[in-house]
Amino acid sequence: QVQLVQSGGGRVVPGGSLTLSCVTSGIEFSQYTVGWYRQAPGKERELVCLLTDNGIFNYPDSVKGRFTISRDNNKNTVYLQMNRLKPEDTAVYYCDAVRGSRVYWGQGTQVAVSS
Repeated sequence: QVQLVQSGGGRVVPGGSLTLSCVTSGIEFSQYTVGWYRQAPGKERELVCLLTDNGIFNYPDSVKGRFTISRDNNKNTVYLQMNRLKPEDTAVYYCDAVRGSRVYWGQGTQVAVSS
């Protein structure tokens, strides 16, 4: 059984930091591209960042320089370090793991940025 279990998130003031974690099981984690997406109320889910199995990163301009994705293949875990958070970063964040046609999602975790 494949599971992606997220933790972290919560409420933070603008300019603050949060770290999200996503622990996977049931997959050959090191062979998967992992990523984070987010969905704000009334908006479509959007890419936050990707990290391929061979170490290639992808960050959209909206988070570049503020967010960092990393992975620990020994712990089957992907992380999202979010710094200098802005109110527009408020959303439900999802991790995913992809290999070919296999796509698995975490359960989502709320991040709220407000003063």
